[in-house]
Amino acid sequence: MYEWYEYLLIIAVGFGAAFLNTVGGGGSLFSVPILTFMGLPITIANATSRVALLFQNAFAVGGFKSKGVELPWPYSLYLGFASLCGGLIGSLIASRVPDEIFTKIFVVVMILAVILIIYDPFKSKGQEKLDKKSQIIGVICFFFVGIYGGFIQAGIGFLIIAVLSLVNNLSLVKSNYVKVFAAIIYTGVSVAVFASQGKILWMTGFILSIGHALGGWYASRWSVTAGEVWIKRIMIISIIGMAIKLWFF
Repeated sequence: MYEWYEYLLIIAVGFGAAFLNTVGGGGSLFSVPILTFMGLPITIANATSRVALLFQNAFAVGGFKSKGVELPWPYSLYLGFASLCGGLIGSLIASRVPDEIFTKIFVVVMILAVILIIYDPFKSKGQEKLDKKSQIIGVICFFFVGIYGGFIQAGIGFLIIAVLSLVNNLSLVKSNYVKVFAAIIYTGVSVAVFASQGKILWMTGFILSIGHALGGWYASRWSVTAGEVWIKRIMIISIIGMAIKLWFF
């Protein structure tokens, strides 16, 4: 059980994480460490956060749709199933990794995320590339992205945007829409795997889901470019601070 202010904190953390996840990525780099600071083992925090991500992505899809953004179809469905297969493998791996090793891996991911945020190499250029060859390459990439997503999840948004921008030249808005759509599929598998392993704290997950649902809806309707510079600055500072805390303390 939590104190009343801890419930509010978890909801606020969920909102912030969902906002970052929806407009770019890295929200789990924000939420998972905070859950560990509240006393959850990092593997439990990682698994529990997946419940909230399901709610976040469902509401984000609704938000994008309400703004008239169109999914590339059926390509998005192919990507979703590819990431689902990879997510199943990644979740099985994660459920068997000791907390200490997982923490070190998580911190390395944080550092890589900071590098990606700073250099931002994923801006789309030119017309969309949705020919058969590009779609096949994208599906293969999403399988491996799914493995990573099932294993850690944190920072996966950057990888998805990288694939969709570099392989398919999709805009940031459309990339984010495809990202949250595919995430519903592979995150659902992760939740099932972690639940079967008894690694999910459902009460915490549902409280976090309130913030994630609100954040996903709001962020998906918010202008993708508005305030992007400040979001990146806040993320960099937060990620570095949390990486130091997890690695050394």
